[in-house]
Amino acid sequence: MIPDFEVTILGNTSSIPVHGRHHTAQVVRFGQDFLLLDCGEAMQLQARAYKVKVSKISSIFISHLHGDHYYGLIGLLSSYSLGKRTTPLTIYGPKGLDEIITTNFRYSNTKLPYPLNFVETHDDGLNLLIETSRYQVFSFPLKHRLTTTGFLVKEKHGLRSMVKEKLQQSEVPLAAIQSLRQGEDYKDEQGKVYKVKVYTHPLPPLRSYAYCSDTIYNPALKQYIKNVDLLYHESTFMEDNLERAAKTYHSTAKQAAEIAKMSHVKKLLLGHFSSRYVHLEPLLEEAKTIFENSILSEEGSTYAL
Repeated sequence: MIPDFEVTILGNTSSIPVHGRHHTAQVVRFGQDFLLLDCGEAMQLQARAYKVKVSKISSIFISHLHGDHYYGLIGLLSSYSLGKRTTPLTIYGPKGLDEIITTNFRYSNTKLPYPLNFVETHDDGLNLLIETSRYQVFSFPLKHRLTTTGFLVKEKHGLRSMVKEKLQQSEVPLAAIQSLRQGEDYKDEQGKVYKVKVYTHPLPPLRSYAYCSDTIYNPALKQYIKNVDLLYHESTFMEDNLERAAKTYHSTAKQAAEIAKMSHVKKLLLGHFSSRYVHLEPLLEEAKTIFENSILSEEGSTYAL
């Protein structure tokens, strides 16, 4: 059975929460695992509104220390404490985030009832953060005004499914079945060979999701996000504000589309919109001139991979 792999957007605005849009936060679900990417200040309210089960989040990833990407984190951790959470939680984020958290809890005399672990991220290349039997999570460098990383979630192959007709036609040893499901041919004591391509179904294509929170236009990104199924890339401005985008180390919708095109991604999800735009359709139109399979991220919407 192929596990669900999907992304729910909880916030997609930039520095100021206006026009019904909220600070950056999104939840990636892979099967029964829930991963939180950034944690803007309205994250909990948005999660309740869209029925996202925050209690199931096991890992939190913070891209950088600008407030619109993590000011909701202390509140979320405190809510977990009030809710008597006991399951462990791991936070992956830049240097200094652990000090911010521990300082706040020290002065508020907060004692967490659950194990809280912190893993420092680095912007020196592609770094593996999590590896399970079915997926991996990597960080990779973005170019912003301070240390910033994007995150890449990649599916891994699970066990292969057996062809029932082949099992019914001949008695296949248990050892052979175990080997075949692992993707390995099996040879029994009599020399009979059981071929993977004969006894198992082809594996489905692997899926992947890349998250680029805040970054200036950076073609070097393609080495990390090449061929992903879905790319979330910030598109704070339009081309008529290109100079502003460069000065603040942000991207335009057109630049996000250029990154998607050169990286050969399947679909582009635009986000992190400037407060100057009440209506977002012009950003989408601009992106589509370069990369047709572009869409606007919508808060409360879930995108399946």
